[in-house]
Amino acid sequence: MPLPTLLVLEADPPPRLGRLIGQAEVRYAGEDTLAAGLPTADVLLVWDFTSDAVRAAWPGDGPRPRWVHTPSAGVDRLLCPELVASDTVVTNARGVFEEPIAEYVAGLVLAMAKDLPATLELQRERRWRHREGLMVAGSRAVVVGAGPIGRAIATTLRALGVRTAVVGRTARPRIHGADELDLLLTRADWVVCAAPLTESTRGMFDARRFGLMQPSARFVNVGRGRLVVEDDLVTAVRKRWIAGAALDVFTEEPLGEDSALWDVPGLIVSPHMSGDTVGWRDRLGAQFVEMYELWAAGQPLPNVVDKKRGYVPVHD
Repeated sequence: MPLPTLLVLEADPPPRLGRLIGQAEVRYAGEDTLAAGLPTADVLLVWDFTSDAVRAAWPGDGPRPRWVHTPSAGVDRLLCPELVASDTVVTNARGVFEEPIAEYVAGLVLAMAKDLPATLELQRERRWRHREGLMVAGSRAVVVGAGPIGRAIATTLRALGVRTAVVGRTARPRIHGADELDLLLTRADWVVCAAPLTESTRGMFDARRFGLMQPSARFVNVGRGRLVVEDDLVTAVRKRWIAGAALDVFTEEPLGEDSALWDVPGLIVSPHMSGDTVGWRDRLGAQFVEMYELWAAGQPLPNVVDKKRGYVPVHD
């Protein structure tokens, strides 16, 4: 009996799949050869999860893989109408990024509260200028996104003494519904966006929502760049509608050298690194190998995406 064909959308460095020798026929494809490889593949590993190649190649003729795995939290770069309508199972990398991202958000909150960016700049200038920081304990946060990443962020912020509300699509125990977001924004010191990118969340943080926030509030986005109307955020920070912001994700990545975001006072820019800690690629590869062995044995897969919603549902 022939081995299942595993097609890997290439990225450097490649995944470590040695454990699958004898369990799969592994083939590799680039963006320009992906479409040709799809009809003969049983499984597709989208190792280059920053690529839009799957969305472009999927609508072609012929059979399609029974299972697609992306080693990322978001699936918005994969999904197209044809994939959503198909019987193909889509899974993501839930379980790898939650704690690193939560730590990163906590670091940003502390950095902004204690004005660490200014401290480092003053040190470079050899200037002694005393300032007063903010108390994080006792402040209020709203985390938008009730999936594992949002919940991990909330847990970490609560450990710092931050009174934290989590907002999801619908209300349920310990989770506020989307219809409560506007009111919560008016009371928050910290607003953290960790939502999936869907048609209902695209551009959800715009001039109106920034206008609802307190002038002392600070905004953090570790979700997807297109959740934020970036020009509106620039205006909000420059005009001091809000006190500051930190972005780890952007509408276009990498961020161009001519982007206005680089030069906004009070805005921290980082290169989509909040979930990436030493060894993260190895952890993603090991997670996929374990999932492949479940699939090959006919066992149910974890992290199955609801393709119509665009994320893995959380069952409270």
